[in-house]
Amino acid sequence: MSFTIRLTLALLIAMVAAALIAPWVGAMVDGLGFHFPFPRIFDRVVMVTLAAVIVANARQLRLVARLKSGFANPVGNLGRLIRGFAIAVAAVAALWAIATISSGSAVNVSSRLLTKLPGTVAAALLIAIIEEGFFRAILLSGMRDDFGARVALLLSSAIYALAHLVRSPARFQLHGIHPMAGFEVLASSFGQFSDPSASLTLLIGLFLLGLVLAEAFLLSGTVYFSLGMHAGLVVGAKSWRYVAPAGNSIPVWLVGRARVPLIGGVGAWIIAIVLLVLIRPMLGASAAKT
Repeated sequence: MSFTIRLTLALLIAMVAAALIAPWVGAMVDGLGFHFPFPRIFDRVVMVTLAAVIVANARQLRLVARLKSGFANPVGNLGRLIRGFAIAVAAVAALWAIATISSGSAVNVSSRLLTKLPGTVAAALLIAIIEEGFFRAILLSGMRDDFGARVALLLSSAIYALAHLVRSPARFQLHGIHPMAGFEVLASSFGQFSDPSASLTLLIGLFLLGLVLAEAFLLSGTVYFSLGMHAGLVVGAKSWRYVAPAGNSIPVWLVGRARVPLIGGVGAWIIAIVLLVLIRPMLGASAAKT
């Protein structure tokens, strides 16, 4: 059985298992006095069940070998991680400069930025490690074995974009056990794709970002450059509200209307395309051949 088919089956099993288990987890959490939106609980249960199913298929998916290869030589690749982070922060800073100039508004740097920054950086690094480990070291590596580098780059980037949009649009809490609640959240998560235009700008932005991160992995052979870029972009997106120009005069074409700052705007698309074109020289002469 190919890697792609095996991983697809693992994902389907994990989602069905999460839909069955999540209502009971939600009832337990509620019984302990915690009040979290049920879709958030469902998302966490999906992550846990998917991890469990993947680990159960670790040998067939060559999980350990892929992770060891993707995260090889961390000390030697520290420079790539830092360089990727700096490039991503510079890209977001360029968007901020354009927004400031084009809006004609006064520069507004909130004092909360410095207090929030350490936690934001730590969270961004954790997100980047998890996502680069899965989407690049595991998914892209495995699909490359099945389809070759170029097809795998496109397919894995599309999956990366879609995965970030599969979220229940509703936010609600449940009290007691509702056995079908997990399946209802699952249906609403995919139901938003019935109107693609509502998420199209964000989907394009995420796909372009996925291409940049995937190409960085293919060229370098490890996750560190893409990990640094990923973390830097997360920091930039989460910090945007603390440094954005005052008022509502920022051009829509620059930042978009999506719920995620920047990524749904044409400005971010242009930055992503520029990064994609320049990724090889940014990596340096030591970039691995695909």
